[in-house]
Amino acid sequence: QAADLSKPIDKRIYKGTQPTCHDFNHLTATAESVSLLVGFSAGQVQLIDPIKKETSKLFNEERLIDKSRVTCVKWVPGSESLFLVAHSSGNMYLYNVEHTCGTTAPHYQLLKQGESFAVHTCKSKSTRNPLLKWTVGEGALNEFAFSPDGKFLACVSQDGFLRVFNFDSVELNGTMKSYFGGLLCVCWSPDGKYIVTGGEDDLVTVWSFVDCRVIARGHGHKSWVSVVAFDPYTTSVEESDPMEFSGSDEDFQDLHFGRDRANSTQSRLSKRNSTDSRPVSVTYRFGSVGQDTQLCLWDLTEDILFPHQPLSRARTHTNVMNATSPPAGSGGTNPGSNGNSITTPGNSVPPPLPRSNSLPHSAVSNAGSKSSVMDGAIASGVSKFATLSLHDRKERHHEKDHKRNHSMGHISSKSSDKLNLVTKTKTDPAKTLGTPLCPRMEDVPLLEPLICKKIAHERLTVLIFLEDCIVTACQEGFICTWARPGKVGLLSSQTQANSPSGTVV
Repeated sequence: QAADLSKPIDKRIYKGTQPTCHDFNHLTATAESVSLLVGFSAGQVQLIDPIKKETSKLFNEERLIDKSRVTCVKWVPGSESLFLVAHSSGNMYLYNVEHTCGTTAPHYQLLKQGESFAVHTCKSKSTRNPLLKWTVGEGALNEFAFSPDGKFLACVSQDGFLRVFNFDSVELNGTMKSYFGGLLCVCWSPDGKYIVTGGEDDLVTVWSFVDCRVIARGHGHKSWVSVVAFDPYTTSVEESDPMEFSGSDEDFQDLHFGRDRANSTQSRLSKRNSTDSRPVSVTYRFGSVGQDTQLCLWDLTEDILFPHQPLSRARTHTNVMNATSPPAGSGGTNPGSNGNSITTPGNSVPPPLPRSNSLPHSAVSNAGSKSSVMDGAIASGVSKFATLSLHDRKERHHEKDHKRNHSMGHISSKSSDKLNLVTKTKTDPAKTLGTPLCPRMEDVPLLEPLICKKIAHERLTVLIFLEDCIVTACQEGFICTWARPGKVGLLSSQTQANSPSGTVV
């Protein structure tokens, strides 16, 4: 039955603290009951059932575990009772809903330590929360995401690093550094082979989990990217041999905390060449929303995923926006109206890198020299990043407008001391540039969005792909459902009456 959006199932008003994040337990959810976790700005986590309205538990009530803002909370995949909580302090905590938090501050014992992370267990006579304390990176831990199989955990922090852990064995599996500033959001592909991040460099970055390297960056936003999400309904991957896992249970046999695992706690990707089991055809679709109020949709295609193959199937889309697009205040952009894209014949410029939906560089003026064409294209691509800012992030950065004080060229031409002011980490950001952790812009393919559309008046904060629609929300408080092509009539009349419906590809 269609929901009556004028009558909420449950409504709660909080004083002195604000809800910051939430997560439903899909494993235990029924039509009569659902377990909902809510994190708060003062550090507490509440467990409620908005349908039954009977059960309600509060964790970290006295703020003895962590006093900082809860940035992300998620149920551990496959578990009815375990959940993970991240804070702006840079710490994560593993809780069990069946256990209490204790009346005194917890004492910890080191379990495992590695590069830029440490994991502690809680020392107490009786089992109590938190079961584990993770300290990850420098600065706030902005978001984390479990892999589709639940074995790996991807974390993005204010220090600009993506860190991927084997969750059960508590081991660091791989890292990546943003091009600039903090990383704010992260998402796994439906098959667990790729991770997309977004952040304060205005870019979306695609990282290969199998190869542990950046394979593409996407430029379309004019401000910080707040949410990235894969669209599992338009992502198409032809069947190939399943990825093999191997490992042993010899370490951490006692470190299960009630989790039921079908596979070993040290599952590892086999060292097979990823191209051996390459699917015949593959296209990943993902989306992003940002503080620039824009929704971008991206395609990740074969020419990017398998760059060593012939580029005969590479495409140049004519419906992408040109860099000289109308101002953001023009009420939206029709991606087909201002394309001005240049389709370069395949034999005129032999590019050293594959480029999908590549920037429409003005290559005509440099047609006299093959090398100058590519040099001009790279320089043009770098010069378009004029939206990156070097201002210090204050506590009130959420209310600040995005500044555009420095271009990417300005950063590269000046000394690296200004970069150090922004990201105070043990790893010098300037030294990571041009390394596998953070390749230079010209070293990886640069994606352009299939569509980039202004859909709100305030910064966007939510992006969810459903089978018949896309759901977005903004800081102004509006939740919008956008019908997929051909699905407008399937949305309920109540939904259409209460939220704007649009059609997106």
